Amino acid sequence: MISPTLRGAFYGLSAGAIWGGMYVVSEQVLRVIPPFTLLSLRLTIGAAILGAILAARGQLRIERRDAIKLLGIGIVGSGFSLGAQFVGTHLASAINGAVVTSASPAFTLLFAWLILREPLSLTKIGAVALATVGVLAVLDLSKFNTNSAAFAGNVALIFAALTWGLYSALVRLVSKSYPTLTISFYALAGGLIIAIPASAVELASQPLNPITTSTLLVNTILGVLYLGVVSSALSLLLWNRAFTLVEASVASLFFFAQPLVGVILAVLILNEPLTLSLIIGGLLIVSGLILSIARSRTV
Repeated sequence: MISPTLRGAFYGLSAGAIWGGMYVVSEQVLRVIPPFTLLSLRLTIGAAILGAILAARGQLRIERRDAIKLLGIGIVGSGFSLGAQFVGTHLASAINGAVVTSASPAFTLLFAWLILREPLSLTKIGAVALATVGVLAVLDLSKFNTNSAAFAGNVALIFAALTWGLYSALVRLVSKSYPTLTISFYALAGGLIIAIPASAVELASQPLNPITTSTLLVNTILGVLYLGVVSSALSLLLWNRAFTLVEASVASLFFFAQPLVGVILAVLILNEPLTLSLIIGGLLIVSGLILSIARSRTV
């Protein structure tokens, strides 16, 4: 029988891998649809799918106070964190977004200690540090934007990393009381409380770009569906499930599958060169993951 730790690792790494690959799709769709509008579409599709499943099971309705609690967690994760990530990446750069948000596991480790009372061990800290160094190695830091115009973007990205760490710890906290499917639905629905108003403001100054060809129309529709079904509904369900099976301080490491897969796809699809730093960084990330999982199996 597969242990909860290994099942949690599978779910978490799968979610991270999906998020690592979504940037290739997002890059195409964002040529037509502005960020917060795309986020609103993603969350709406994801929430509709998970809501339909809950309704079919007769599990959609829960106590009002429980719904408010779960919506609040969704506001933190799908609303504040993803929204701040969009804003920060727009104001700074994609490389800034990748570098700064790689701090999310460290923040998760902190909140797991503060909220969940999970012990801070040298092994956990070392695993996060090892994988973080790996991320910095695989990314091209020469493109990191340090000018004054990017300062606000970097602040937003730090806030995104902080709130995602908080969200992940809160998911672990409520996972003992609510099914993963319920948590995930309300997480997506809660994000819409932030995304829809932001989209309305955004569209007033940044409308949709014209779709000039049938190919662009098909790619945009398929891209939105992929982002809503796979990168929102499925990936968040997998991520939240990982945090029900594994300590938050351990599950946080699965986040590093995102930049690793992103770099691998850049090499395979975008013909980016496979450099020594990419290989060393990838090995460091994998080493951090293995260290964390192996240590978790012994406690």
